[in-house]
This record gives sequence, C-alpha cells and structure tokens, in this order.
Amino acid sequence: MKQIALDIGLATGPTLANFFAGPNEAALRHLELWLGSAKSGAMARSPVPTYLWGGAGSGKTHLLKAVQDALREQGASSGWLDAGVLDPPEFREDWAAVLMDDVHLYTAQQQHAAFNWFINAQTHQRGVLAAGAMPPTELKLRDDLRTRFGWGHVFQLQLLSEAERRAVLRQAADARGVFLGDEVMDFMLTRFSRDLGSLMELLELIDGYALQTKRAITIPLIKAMMEDS
Repeated sequence: MKQIALDIGLATGPTLANFFAGPNEAALRHLELWLGSAKSGAMARSPVPTYLWGGAGSGKTHLLKAVQDALREQGASSGWLDAGVLDPPEFREDWAAVLMDDVHLYTAQQQHAAFNWFINAQTHQRGVLAAGAMPPTELKLRDDLRTRFGWGHVFQLQLLSEAERRAVLRQAADARGVFLGDEVMDFMLTRFSRDLGSLMELLELIDGYALQTKRAITIPLIKAMMEDS
C-alpha cells in the first residue's frame, strides 16, 4: 500500500489509559503501580525486573511504549532497545529505566548490550522492563541474560477475543472522533489481518484517507483506498 501524506487527526500514541486490558488486567495494574511508586525520582521505583510475553498483537510493545511515554511526561528519560536498533548505545546513568522489546529477536551484539544495560540498571537501582514472544525459559538467548529476564515479575499477555478487538477499535475510533459502523467493523475483521496491531494501523490509514478525501468511513471508501494503493 502506497504511503499517503495525511493528518491523522486526534489519534494519540500508546498510553496505559488507552490500553484495553481485557484478560491482561494484572500486567496493566502492575505497570501502573510501578510508574506511580516514585516519590523521590527513579530511585524510589522497584528495580525488580518485569518481563511480558505473548504472541503478536497481545500488546507488549504498546505497554512498553506507554511506560516510555509516561516516564517522559514525568521528566525522566529511559533507554530503548528493540531488534531494529542495530547499534545499541551505552547505558546512561540518567536513565530511570531500560525498556527492551522483542528480546527473542536479539542478535549477539544486541544481547551483549542488553546484558550490559541489565547489569548497570541493577547497579544503579533502575527499572528493567522487557518483552518477548515466549516465556524466559524458552528464549534462545545467552544464559546469563535469559535467566535475568525470568527472575522478577513475569506476565503472560493473552490475545483479545473478537468482541474485545471490536471494543478496542471502537475506542480508538472514538478517540479520533470518527464513526465506525458495524458493517465497516465486520469488513475490517474479515478482510484484513485480525492482529490488533495491524487493525490499528489499518484504522489509521482509513482515517487519514477519509480526511484526505473528505468522505465518511464506509466499505466503498476502504475499497477505494485499496484501489488507490
């Protein structure tokens, strides 16, 4: 699909508030408590690591980015490492936490950096939040890194049901100030990937195309967008 230059309206980035927890309430509450526990800066937060795991679309990246954004709003910086960061930076003592996403995809260089971040975070009593596609014991990583991911808080994230995915789409559309009819929702869920992340990207494209063409979001509009791609 070709890129469309557009204004994405009232959309917001990932936050804990716009995360539809469903069966993942425990993980959400844990992160909220962790973020709210600081009374005198980063040193007041628990340094015990947290590891989230689950399939694609279960919300792992959403939660990590939401924590990153919440820390930024509190005036704190954090380190971010995912499989796309090919040249990881050195650990910085001014980081309030280190956030590591898609750890199951890390190269040897990224694993080396992640281990260094982990050790430094523990030394300086900083938080460690990580996420991967499988439980720590099944990660094909160096032993000293894999075991560290597993010794703290571990939460398995469950995929949302279809009814829950519909609720998330409705919530996201409402946040943008657009209306998604039931027939449009059915079309999105039956004709495109049912992965929540993909559905949210699709909603962003549809909303932008509707703004660009000054049309309501309908099935004909979606078909026209696909033909223009």
